[in-house]
Amino acid sequence: MSAYLGQLSTEVVKALFAASPVAVLLPVGSVEPHGPHLPLETDTIISVAACERAVARLAERHIAARIAPSIPYGVTDFAAGFAGAVTLSAEAVTAFAGAVTDALLASGAAHVCLVNNHLEPAQDAAIRAVLEGRKPGTVSVACPLTRRWARTLSAEFKSGACHAGRYETSLVLAARPELVNDEARRSLPEVPTSLSDGIKAGHRTFAAMGMDHAYAGAPAAGTALEGREQLELLAQMIEAEVSEALAPG
Repeated sequence: MSAYLGQLSTEVVKALFAASPVAVLLPVGSVEPHGPHLPLETDTIISVAACERAVARLAERHIAARIAPSIPYGVTDFAAGFAGAVTLSAEAVTAFAGAVTDALLASGAAHVCLVNNHLEPAQDAAIRAVLEGRKPGTVSVACPLTRRWARTLSAEFKSGACHAGRYETSLVLAARPELVNDEARRSLPEVPTSLSDGIKAGHRTFAAMGMDHAYAGAPAAGTALEGREQLELLAQMIEAEVSEALAPG
């Protein structure tokens, strides 16, 4: 049986939800530039790939999980001025993600975990707002922006210079290598710009931070091996958020 809810028929989903409690993983991303070498849907690709690995990890804990069709749009104000960037208001993201979550729960899911790998602070806040007013244990959020999970990831991620750099490039090389422009990637110089430092300094766009080509970090240093390692860590994050939310008491 497919791990993807969208690939199943209504009768199969009905039987699946009736047979045992099922946690639904809802990948969340964005449509925004990720340098000259990665696709606009990079963040969604990462969320989906992490969910794929988390399904197997949750099964080892005897927690059935399936992956819902993703939410590919988010708050992408930092990408203003770049072709292809599509940004929504935080209110719209919260309302839409909340409506999808409620619909999945109403259809029989025991739990919904919103898996967000678009790391703009306003996006993280918009997704976490979905938790408000909903029954404890029914909804969780898995996002590496929290200190608990950020400290488990790569050195570049922790530096903040991780937009379409080594960290995200490695993840896409592992998940969807055919979507990486490898010739462009190998020619890109390192851009040692920390987004977290830029945000603290009051900058509100990539352009204001000097990211003229919409990337920071070292994409040329990315590898599929590192990407697979980071995906396992992201899957571990999802596994923990779901299992802890479902734990009795």
